[in-house]
Amino acid sequence: MVNFLERVLLHPQYYRQFDCNGSLITAFSCPMEARMMKTRFSALWTQYNYLFYVVDGRKVWHTANGSYDISKDSCVFVRKGGFILEQFIDMGFCVMLFFIPDEFICQTLQMKSRLLAQYDQHFEPLMLLESNETLKGFFISMSSYFAETKDPDPALLELKFKELVLNIADNPANKDLLSYFCSLMHEPQAIALNRVMEDNFCYNLRLEVYAELSNRSLSAFKRDFEKLFGCSPGKWLLEKRLHHALHLMRNRNRTVGEAAFESGFESPSHFSRVFKQRFGIGPSAMKNVAAI
Repeated sequence: MVNFLERVLLHPQYYRQFDCNGSLITAFSCPMEARMMKTRFSALWTQYNYLFYVVDGRKVWHTANGSYDISKDSCVFVRKGGFILEQFIDMGFCVMLFFIPDEFICQTLQMKSRLLAQYDQHFEPLMLLESNETLKGFFISMSSYFAETKDPDPALLELKFKELVLNIADNPANKDLLSYFCSLMHEPQAIALNRVMEDNFCYNLRLEVYAELSNRSLSAFKRDFEKLFGCSPGKWLLEKRLHHALHLMRNRNRTVGEAAFESGFESPSHFSRVFKQRFGIGPSAMKNVAAI
């Protein structure tokens, strides 16, 4: 899978980039961005949460929890992790984009004079935000920076990032996102680790990436994982992916190749080999048996 943030940074011709202390990036892409996409579906991941406002165009985010069709005038917050991005080749995607690390969100929320209320712990990988007048005004103010030839001072950009986080945190209509913010501030590490794995098991990510997504070193990730799940990460991931692929073939009418791709396997041949080892029958035969 491709790191979404790194891909943005590698293509300044498509993304006007502002560096804020080396970690926070804002970018604005144009319809020419569509030329980067050589295939309709791209498997991507990012170690940072990101928020974007769609000026024009349409794309679909496919996640383990469902698919989200995003189009013009949408304001969206996406949690860090993996996703499959569906691109419409004949259509560009003009968007204002903000990558926001967990640590920055927490530090900014601690500045609030009114503490976040406790919300039900429910939130999706992708959350649509209410585009009220305050938020629209923020994006209008940001668009002026992209029109100028000189980059704004990083200190000013940091203030704008804080303004963005505080704006969306001050709107009670954004309940799902407020629940996520509360989890970043107060959630036990074991629950956070479980959520990272359940949300991202179906993506072909390295263990180092899962460790980064759970804010741990690789050794701490392995130790905490075995304590929580009672087995190694590799064994758990294989079992979850195989059963997910079986579900896709039996209940979603996926082909063997589609099920392999959507379950995080390196290739259909690798999937077929480990599937037969686990179930004693190949995926094609299992699919036919299930259809009888």
